[in-house]
Amino acid sequence: MKYFISTLLFLGALLSLSGCASTNAKNTEANPETETNPNSVMDNNTINPGDVKVLLHTTMGDITILLYGDTPRHTENFVKLVKSGHYDGLLFHRVISDFMVQGGDPDSKDAPKGKMLGGGDMGYEIEAEIDFPKHYHHRGAIAAARQGDAVNPERKSSGSQFYIVTGRKFSAGQLDAMERKAIMQHKQDVFDKLSTEYRDSIMAMRRNRDQAGLEALRDKLAEETEKLTANDSTYFTPEMREVYMREGGTPHLDGTYTVYGRVLEGMDVVDKIQQVETDGNDRPIDDVRIISATVLP
Repeated sequence: MKYFISTLLFLGALLSLSGCASTNAKNTEANPETETNPNSVMDNNTINPGDVKVLLHTTMGDITILLYGDTPRHTENFVKLVKSGHYDGLLFHRVISDFMVQGGDPDSKDAPKGKMLGGGDMGYEIEAEIDFPKHYHHRGAIAAARQGDAVNPERKSSGSQFYIVTGRKFSAGQLDAMERKAIMQHKQDVFDKLSTEYRDSIMAMRRNRDQAGLEALRDKLAEETEKLTANDSTYFTPEMREVYMREGGTPHLDGTYTVYGRVLEGMDVVDKIQQVETDGNDRPIDDVRIISATVLP
């Protein structure tokens, strides 16, 4: 694999080598029908200590979600907002069929029709609690929206915006290709992180036009990267593969957004929401609103 010193400070440092920067969107974004199966993630009603159930009463029906106790920062924040009435009256402001439905933007409560939404926030972010592969983007997963990596390298979550995965089904071949890409990206991420530790040296070599030194450092970091990622032979577990093939989801988001819950009941309502007509900004033409949110016993 070819590695690139791709941190912004290092762009142009290695002659013909160029970095791959993520596109930064201002809005906070997350960037099918399934048959009943006794082993379905959707039919898993196991509740562990610390888990919390919440009822979202919407204009299209009720959705009961389970928030995980092992993502305490996200779960506690969501419960706090539910109890304060924050979600009451907010819209599902971003809906993309076969992908997800997103809500929680505080600016959406009294937003006039057609207004672009997604940039509202609570004035704070939540530290990431990405626990992959334990929690992943299967159909019905609840995850936190966030700003892109370019401005949010720590992948902190929005203080209130969340999305529910609908997704689509994938073939074994498609998952194989995604797995290879994910492993390569992980290697690049490790390489980039190592590069930041040599910031001063890289900047000095750039000033001195020390091409040989830069290339030697690149080779050194590449060798260290290979050692640190030597066990990166698989990305998706067998269970995940089965779920993505049988039920669907959005596996390309795995490991980059905090998944902190799942739908217990009402996935049919989520499916109805994802099918509504939307405008050019993916906002439903007719508002889909969370009438109220309630913590269940």
